[in-house]
Amino acid sequence: MEILLISGISGSGKSVALNVVEDAGYYCVDNLPPSLLPDLVTTLTKEGILSAAIAIDTRSATLLTNLPDAIQTLRDQGHEVKVLFLTASTESLVARFSETRRSHPLSHRLAKDKDTGDRLSLTECIQEEREILAGIQLVAHVIDTSDLSANKLRTWVKDMTQIGHTPLTLTFESFAFKIGVPLDADFVFDVRMLPNPHYDPDLRPLTGRDEPVIRYLKEQAMVHEMFDDIRQFIAKWLPAFKRDNRSYLTVAIGCTGGQHRSVYMVEKLAEAFRQDEQVLLRHRRLS
Repeated sequence: MEILLISGISGSGKSVALNVVEDAGYYCVDNLPPSLLPDLVTTLTKEGILSAAIAIDTRSATLLTNLPDAIQTLRDQGHEVKVLFLTASTESLVARFSETRRSHPLSHRLAKDKDTGDRLSLTECIQEEREILAGIQLVAHVIDTSDLSANKLRTWVKDMTQIGHTPLTLTFESFAFKIGVPLDADFVFDVRMLPNPHYDPDLRPLTGRDEPVIRYLKEQAMVHEMFDDIRQFIAKWLPAFKRDNRSYLTVAIGCTGGQHRSVYMVEKLAEAFRQDEQVLLRHRRLS
């Protein structure tokens, strides 16, 4: 079994790292007491799970002394165990806690004065946490996230774990402007200037998926030109979204009623990209 143990200083990006490997198909567990690690791996192995990521940090502070022994036990059993430790400068951590307005996990557990019950300051909690986790840091691959963006950290975690980038799902969605622009759209294209089959009584009850409407729109030069422009735009910028570690990209095409032109265009675009991309197709106004 491939096991990734994720630990580190609170606020250094453990949740980001855990989400990365979870998106890659790892079975993920957060805040596991180290003493339960061997039993968990035994259970997951019986279930046929081949890769797991387990976050362990100071929330299990009293149990961390058992972690090195637990790691060695797993390696002796033939499991591949990697340990990732995330850290950051105290200045960066203080700024992050200030931005999120969250308290440090140790602030509720460690009293500066047992008589008064005064809590440690944030910087004192960070220093205490460094001391508690020092033993894990010595046996781990360390990443300093002080000046890293979340996206850069995702890339480095993928490199460290040797997992591929999560495939981007490209969604094409038709909608009606008279109802409103969908909030889930990353790009919105307006095709209301194209010839409208609605004004042909024979085509009005049909949709952009019906052959008579398809033939009508195929005969319009403007439709071909619009399709080529949208297709080329998406093809040009799609690699950039993949490099940015995006998991989803939604392209919404709208016409007046969401029945003819937008439906036709979405169907054509999905067909054009389906050979090379993971594509989803949605029509908001069609039953």
